[in-house]
Amino acid sequence: MHINEIKSLLPHRYPFLLIDRVLEIGDKHIVAIKNVSVNEEFFNGHFPSSPVMPGVLQVEALAQAGCLLTLKNRIENPDEVIIVFSGIKNARFRRPVVPGDQLLIEVELVSERRNFLTMKGKATVQGDMACEMEATAAIVPKDKL
Repeated sequence: MHINEIKSLLPHRYPFLLIDRVLEIGDKHIVAIKNVSVNEEFFNGHFPSSPVMPGVLQVEALAQAGCLLTLKNRIENPDEVIIVFSGIKNARFRRPVVPGDQLLIEVELVSERRNFLTMKGKATVQGDMACEMEATAAIVPKDKL
């Protein structure tokens, strides 16, 4: 999946769109990438002399990949819903993510009950664990926001 298809499914836009490409998508898993550039807006303040991608944005990248998986495979009318975090568990950050890194993002759908999802995700850089987490999300009709 290339950027135009990603943008057709996700409501996020620069500077908050954190998925550059989907390499693989199955029924319950997705593999995507985020190319981390020195030009990212967040590096202006985190931290200018030693730029590190904020952990919360790594978690957000995992969540966006989970949203893509759900919107592509499980939602009949993706324009009519938005997927929002309802919980994050066991988030761990193992190594800094710096300009020039490429995050390999892998998310698996663990369970699905009505409008609630549970996912596990991890992000690696050249095979080294950068971030991992479990998350729950809710599928909400846009007209209910």
